[in-house]
Amino acid sequence: MHEDARDDTVTFVNRFTVHASPDEFERVFAETAEFMARQDGFLQHTLLRHVDDERSYVNIAQWRDEAAFRAAVAAPGFGPHAASLRALSASEPSLYTPAAPTRRSPLAEAGDGPAARS
Repeated sequence: MHEDARDDTVTFVNRFTVHASPDEFERVFAETAEFMARQDGFLQHTLLRHVDDERSYVNIAQWRDEAAFRAAVAAPGFGPHAASLRALSASEPSLYTPAAPTRRSPLAEAGDGPAARS
């Protein structure tokens, strides 16, 4: 990454294998997401469900920086949310930093991507 374009954001990727009802997992996850969205430094998140396996999910969350993420998961209110998710699923959490700039499709930016044609 170019020195002048320093990006301190981090991306938290958490893969879940659900061993309970997917609906129940999504409900509990939504409560956890609400808590996290109120934490300083939270930017955005997306919860994805595998197209062929309804018990496999991935959460991708972006944070301003690593310190903000670490403070959020150390916050007193986070523990009960984490415990609720652990009761319903097994997870594989990982934290990443940008290795290259985000690349967007020139077609999407020009309004000619698949979304523009639907």
